[in-house]
Amino acid sequence: MNFQGIRGVFKQNYNLKHLTWLKVGGDADIFFKPEDIEDLKTFLKENNNRFPITVIGAGSNLIIRDKGVEGIVIKLGRNFTDIQFIDNNLIVAGAGCLNSNLAKFCLVNSITGFEFLIGIPGTVGGGVAMNAGSYGREFKDIVASVEVLDPEGNLIIVPVDRIGFSYRTNSLPKDLIFTRVFFQAKNKEDTNKIKQKMDEISAIRSSSQPVSEKTGGSTFANPEGFKAWELIDKAGLRGIRVGGACMSEMHCNFMINANNATATDMENLGELVKQKVKENSGIELQWEIKRIGKL
Repeated sequence: MNFQGIRGVFKQNYNLKHLTWLKVGGDADIFFKPEDIEDLKTFLKENNNRFPITVIGAGSNLIIRDKGVEGIVIKLGRNFTDIQFIDNNLIVAGAGCLNSNLAKFCLVNSITGFEFLIGIPGTVGGGVAMNAGSYGREFKDIVASVEVLDPEGNLIIVPVDRIGFSYRTNSLPKDLIFTRVFFQAKNKEDTNKIKQKMDEISAIRSSSQPVSEKTGGSTFANPEGFKAWELIDKAGLRGIRVGGACMSEMHCNFMINANNATATDMENLGELVKQKVKENSGIELQWEIKRIGKL
């Protein structure tokens, strides 16, 4: 397991639990936090497709299974969090930048259209990966292009029309690593109006979601024409428990690690909810929380 010339954090058999909001999960065979993009390129070239690679962001919408993750887990650190203007109409943010920090940057610079990001936990890289959205907006509405590294360490710019955004996903190959995201920043607005909108979103979120709990955002995507939480509620599953995991009483599409839950508790709870909703409504829910690792 020889990686020459890398400068970032490199660990073997490294526990990942603390890197997720749900605080569950096992070890990564190899964990790597690159120092910068050149370090990441070197690492990918050294790996030379030997070991499978999984990239994680803020871990806000993620279950890492108890048996851990095979191969390499990469987490982009603080040198992938910068935000800057390229010109008047383009902002570039590192893939590790928090959505909330980009929203605040746009507020300071009187740019509207990014307010919804204040209500989405996680990073802009994760936001592109799942076309994250809330309050009537999605990443596809603001992205101009993405910079990615392929498994061989080649840097590629992909324009928005080739990303293939659709509801909570995109059609890019899964082995690409997002490094930077370019955003359209055409629309100016009075700062007070932007702040008012962000405050409204934050207030709605804190009054309707269990933000102070160990949770992971929406567990299931909304089926077309339906709201997942309503289907879960109608099936009588608000507050249902499996082991240390439960569906929130406050928002029943949010899963909570209430009492030292394992990842297996979480996944079993989700599968039970799926089964009961199918029996009750005939509708098959799809996971929105990403689950990774060995079964």
